[in-house]
Amino acid sequence: MKKYQIIYGIVASILSLGMISCTDYLDKESDSTVSAETAFKNYHNFQGFLDEVYNCIPDKEKCNWCTSFNWGDDEIMNTGMGDDHFTHAVDLGNFRAWSTNGQEWLYRSADNKPQDDPQEIDAKKHSLWPHAWYCIRKANLGLANLDQLSAASQEEKNLIAGQLYFFRAWWYEELMQWFGGLPYLKHPIEASETMQYPRLSFQECADSCAEDFRKAADLLPIDWDQTSVGKQTLGQNSLRITKMAALGYLGKVLLWASSPLMEKGAQLGGRETYSYNTEYAKRAAEALGELLALVENGQTPNLALAEFNYKDIYNHEAAASVTNSFTDIFYTIQQGWKMPGTCEAIFRGPSAEDVSYTSANNSNWNFAKLWGTKIGSLVEHDNVIHQPTANYVNYAYGMANGLPLDDPDSGFDPEHPFQNRDPRFYHDIVFDGFKYVNTTITDESLKQQQYCGMYTGGYTRDAANASRTGYYTQKLAPHTCNKYDQAYGFSNALHTNLCYMRLADIYLMYAEAGAAAGGANYKSSNFSKTAAEAINTLRDRVGMGEEGHVAAKYMADQKKFIDEVRRERACELAFEGFRFNDLQRWLLLTEKPYTVKTSQEFYRAEDDDFFKKNDPRDARVTNWHQEPIIERVYGTKHYWFPLLDKDVYLYLEFPQNPGW
Repeated sequence: MKKYQIIYGIVASILSLGMISCTDYLDKESDSTVSAETAFKNYHNFQGFLDEVYNCIPDKEKCNWCTSFNWGDDEIMNTGMGDDHFTHAVDLGNFRAWSTNGQEWLYRSADNKPQDDPQEIDAKKHSLWPHAWYCIRKANLGLANLDQLSAASQEEKNLIAGQLYFFRAWWYEELMQWFGGLPYLKHPIEASETMQYPRLSFQECADSCAEDFRKAADLLPIDWDQTSVGKQTLGQNSLRITKMAALGYLGKVLLWASSPLMEKGAQLGGRETYSYNTEYAKRAAEALGELLALVENGQTPNLALAEFNYKDIYNHEAAASVTNSFTDIFYTIQQGWKMPGTCEAIFRGPSAEDVSYTSANNSNWNFAKLWGTKIGSLVEHDNVIHQPTANYVNYAYGMANGLPLDDPDSGFDPEHPFQNRDPRFYHDIVFDGFKYVNTTITDESLKQQQYCGMYTGGYTRDAANASRTGYYTQKLAPHTCNKYDQAYGFSNALHTNLCYMRLADIYLMYAEAGAAAGGANYKSSNFSKTAAEAINTLRDRVGMGEEGHVAAKYMADQKKFIDEVRRERACELAFEGFRFNDLQRWLLLTEKPYTVKTSQEFYRAEDDDFFKKNDPRDARVTNWHQEPIIERVYGTKHYWFPLLDKDVYLYLEFPQNPGW
């Protein structure tokens, strides 16, 4: 993508893009303006214009020094932080903080506008709201000038048009998840135009998104490296939009349109949580089935499920035969700053400013230090800890036999609560007795922290400086990110980055669309697997085998199967930033037990030496129970974020969301 940076820096100057005033535009020097004829005349100039849109995609993990992106019932912060983090503001129902908090990726201050010199933009300030409108305008300008693209092959014209259609829809789809239906603009608004574009419903917007995503899917390649254009940049095309991304988002926006919130509207009580629009669900299944058929028929050589095969799962050490490890979806280490995502990534944005080691190293100095013990600065820098809630861990991570913990047939033993769990539990979750520091601790006051004391009153249960819930997570950054193991040391080349969409999500959305359209045995016309088989594919990937497949009693009841699909989604996509929107669209955001965040309380029945000689999953405990930490009190207005007041004052047809 770098080859186009200079081009798009020049081309962008032809435009009054996004949230820039008419006065600012008119004040530009005349010789700084490039004509549309020059800007759009050939593929390289046009692609340069487009590449700025890629650059504007927010990096959720590195949007600021102490970022926040898990706002459902899945995560809680340590105490003593007040309203410093948006996670806590959401717990309090203060959704207006999305535009003022500064620790999340939805909105950053206007002192770093996207229309500034693209090469000078600090990517930590890239954010959704301003960049979306800016990029939607760019997409519309590009589409309005497609006829200027005369010096180009048909392949080049298709690639440009496909990206423009995709990005117009993608930025809208991202906005709609938080704010609901918006005006779906299909042309660049002129400065002299009177604004009177009404807000559409979510489903009306979804129809327009779907139209654009379908066009993009028909124009874009499966693999850029196989195009004549892509061959010029071999090895540098991994972030480019593909047919797979367009199909994935086509399925997603249709599935969201089918969801209970969009079909029935915001309401309390949870009675409509299974009320999907079956026609939208069927359309979603068709789009997702088209994608999965390409994958499973061997037509996507660079896209497959990553391998879940570990020599040492606690340290994320893959078996020798593994080439694309599950862990590499979320972070890479000692791999030369390799971009995470591996073979499973469908859509990613640039990691901070670019994908070079200089910006990837922001993973070390920022994100990797937000997940573990701050006692004695064992994990250095800011006293900020993102930690999983007990309610979420106990809900999402069931047993190896595929059953939820509360199923009477699951075999869950509260005296041995860490045994026989879903294999993803051992990859993602740090629990009592876990060897947290691998190397020798020289500070006598910290030696006890070598193994986690997560039990009630334990030495790792300080609510301000350690775990207040009885768990940590190491899914997105390894537990060795501490000052002794130094996983975040520069020489280890730790690189973290979250995919916006990965292949496992496609299986999950296909399963949900099928469940909504007809139940566990539903399958699309273009893919051979049923909804239940899509779930079983993910369970097979982690080694659960036939015993771990969806049980017959959940297959036989459509509502119970939907519940099981939702639980599988919670497990597979845990802490990747999806949970809030899932609860929202299922009309469960306001309902117990999803409003209650808890801690796990228990006492050890083993002494400290047990954990030096035995696997911590085999430890016996007593008095296993949960205690509430906080209960969210939400009303119907909390199903959507409020719009900025200054924006809803622009014109009458752009009203505020209800209740705000």
